[in-house]
Amino acid sequence: MQERSGIITFKGTPFTLLGPAIAAGDKAPDFRLIDNGMKAVTLADLAGKTLIVSCVPSLDTPTCDMETRRFNTLAAALPGTIEILTVSADLPFAQKRWCGAAGIDKVRTLSDYRDHGFALAYGVLIKEWMLCARSIFVIDGQGVVRYIQHVPDVSTEPDYDAVLAAVAAIG
Repeated sequence: MQERSGIITFKGTPFTLLGPAIAAGDKAPDFRLIDNGMKAVTLADLAGKTLIVSCVPSLDTPTCDMETRRFNTLAAALPGTIEILTVSADLPFAQKRWCGAAGIDKVRTLSDYRDHGFALAYGVLIKEWMLCARSIFVIDGQGVVRYIQHVPDVSTEPDYDAVLAAVAAIG
């Protein structure tokens, strides 16, 4: 398994990412995530949509909570051809409970709890925690990665404006 360092920290402490370095222009790796109803969701299931994939360590942490709420608010202004996914290793039951309590109704939460297959394929599995690093991937309707943002410190929020600019550039 490929290990990469020097990409992210948590409050200044460096962490190691497992998996390959995905680059803009690469074909998005397929994935199999679990939705809140315990059904599998794959990249093929979302074909034709522009995806904003927000990877977070856990919805039960303050920064992940703020980020997902912010994307839920931003989703209201986006066309129906754009879907926002929040991926974490939280159990689907916990994601469903959190979404209900937080009023999340426009962002789709998906779980990578079974085998961390998404995090490993996208190179965002934090070795020390076995959780997703805070990262954003924008994938176009043809399944090509168009934008990547690895938030340098996991304890901080992403650059939302840069994400929206990347989506707008797709057209």
